[in-house]
Amino acid sequence: MSGVLVLAATPIGDPRDASPRLVDELGTADVVAAEDTRRLRRLCAELGVTPAGRVLSFHEHNESARAADLVDELRGGARVLVVTDAGMPSVSDPGYRLVAAAVEAGLRVTGVPGPSAVLTALAVSGLPVDRFCFEGFLPRKEGERERALAGLADERRTMVFFEAPHRLARALGSMAAAFGADRPAAVCRELTKTYEEVRRGGLADLAAWAEEHARGEVTVVVAGATGPAATVEDVLPEVRARVAAGERLKDVCGEVAGRTGLSKKALYDAAVAARG
Repeated sequence: MSGVLVLAATPIGDPRDASPRLVDELGTADVVAAEDTRRLRRLCAELGVTPAGRVLSFHEHNESARAADLVDELRGGARVLVVTDAGMPSVSDPGYRLVAAAVEAGLRVTGVPGPSAVLTALAVSGLPVDRFCFEGFLPRKEGERERALAGLADERRTMVFFEAPHRLARALGSMAAAFGADRPAAVCRELTKTYEEVRRGGLADLAAWAEEHARGEVTVVVAGATGPAATVEDVLPEVRARVAAGERLKDVCGEVAGRTGLSKKALYDAAVAARG
């Protein structure tokens, strides 16, 4: 019988947020693949649990190489647990390639839900949370970062970003240039830790604040664009151009509809009619 791949969320700060299921998995899994084995052992000591199985490193630099071996372990019936330094594996952390390989091999994949910096930051930001998108880390190079943000200037959903503290001021400055100096945002740092802080305000003010106060793990939440709602006629040229460039019409309509709030079917029908 084949094994099972388990992706488990770990605390993003306070170890008391660990779920009983995480503790149970750590104590029973045949293999524990950890982003940082030293941090894993520290967490296990705090939780009072000793991994019963083999512990190995599993990070961005060896994920591709490790995936084939772990799939073999799964085929042999092993229960393989994947944990990262904080939060859910695969969300801006190692895990995706292994999950894809396991799915392709027809193996079972499950998860142990738990702490999430994305959802926690959204909840405490004070910004709309009915619709949101997660953008992860922005590109480090200035030109690439500016192009990425320009593509999000009309995004109407609340946006969530991760950022390193030493790049935070520059990133917020680029957001202010792309989205507007007064676009509401929240910088959430050290969530659930002793020095947790949530700073709210316009992007330009937050960029100035971050010059001296950017420390710790940072999640940035930015309000979506406001103003006149886009119409099908407004976005139809973009849809047609992207399809002409080789993208699937169905995929383009889905992405544009999600970004603008328009009907996916209305976009699809208008594009088909225009093409005809």
